[in-house]
Amino acid sequence: MPILLFLIDTSASMNQRSHLGTTYLDTAKGAVETFMKLRARDPASRGDRYMLVTFEEPPYAIKAGWKENHATFMNELKNLQAEGLTTLGQSLRTAFDLLNLNRLVTGIDNYGQGRNPFFLEPAIIITITDGSKLTTTSGVQDEPPRTSHPVVKFSCTDCEPMVIDKLPFDKYELEPSPLTQFILE
Repeated sequence: MPILLFLIDTSASMNQRSHLGTTYLDTAKGAVETFMKLRARDPASRGDRYMLVTFEEPPYAIKAGWKENHATFMNELKNLQAEGLTTLGQSLRTAFDLLNLNRLVTGIDNYGQGRNPFFLEPAIIITITDGSKLTTTSGVQDEPPRTSHPVVKFSCTDCEPMVIDKLPFDKYELEPSPLTQFILE
């Protein structure tokens, strides 16, 4: 029963139009809707839970938490507006706080006792952003390194990997740190 948390960039830069004429935010919304439709076809997705978090200031960033149903999630997704700043760090913190709160409520984590090792609840954070400069109320922060349009690789355990390389926005592929690689080997 995995949790799929979508972290959507709702900064003002998402109002830019792609070469297709749609805004980046509309492209992001379409990507989430397509992902959910394709995921619903898989019988293993029955227990999936979806959460929606944006780049807004907390607590307004949480659009759909663990209590909301699919209809609420889709309604909140359709009503997203692009305004504000690109605050990726703060938004990731909000996403992790929401996941931690969910684990406390469901009994997976116990305050003062740690995690119950027999409970397994994988969580996946899917971040969709245009990669614009990271901004806060104090000004523009350093940008992450960018290349002109790298390839994004998607894969799952029981299917062939697919490559999407014709998207109208920049993409980043995360690589595990040396410590993570050492642990996994």
